[in-house]
Amino acid sequence: MGAEVVVAICAVLIAVASLSVSVWQAHVMRQHNRHSVRPVLKLHRGIHHGARSGIRLINAGLGPAVIVSSSVSVDGVVVGSWDKACADRVRAGLPAHLNAVTFGGDEVIATEYSEYLLSLPHYDVRTHASIEDLLSRRLAIAIDYESLYGGEGFRVVCAPE
Repeated sequence: MGAEVVVAICAVLIAVASLSVSVWQAHVMRQHNRHSVRPVLKLHRGIHHGARSGIRLINAGLGPAVIVSSSVSVDGVVVGSWDKACADRVRAGLPAHLNAVTFGGDEVIATEYSEYLLSLPHYDVRTHASIEDLLSRRLAIAIDYESLYGGEGFRVVCAPE
């Protein structure tokens, strides 16, 4: 084997190694970019005597969340997706009016978003026992969402206690 052949083989090996490192680095960078804008939605149930109470949606992640779908059930029976009609069905027959913030499909939830999906401005344990029962033991909400990249299939659930 001549010197030219050895140099050529070494050049090919270095080129292949360089290409491999570049592909690996691009993959790692893509993963980093996805994680740097990952949303983290949380559903928080809070019952506070004398204060605002209800179920709050919080985006605690680093990027916006795109709502793909939602599902609401009461006593194990699916009522629908979280829109105005569903909120009205959930609130029907309660002793006090609950405020509702609804959303449709493909809604974008901004970073640091924190809003009550269903709430009572002033909770009183004596007069609002049926509302506490609904929020704590009867109502279930599930939200499927993604980051702006899409395709992750994240889900947050607020299930009865």
